[in-house]
Amino acid sequence: MKDKLIITKRDLKGEDGYKTFSIRIKEETVVNLDKLSKTTNRSRNELINILLDFAIDNCEVKNN
Repeated sequence: MKDKLIITKRDLKGEDGYKTFSIRIKEETVVNLDKLSKTTNRSRNELINILLDFAIDNCEVKNN
């Protein structure tokens, strides 16, 4: 009798505290993001996280 192949379950995506999703952005924004990425030696993903965190921490919601 052969030994059984044991396959462990993989962690679900997002278990590291991150979620993956798609967004649509203007071509001009991509160009500017790529320039910033090259200048700072950081990935687009890292920059987007930095920029989003800053925007969320520094925005204000006003009632009309």
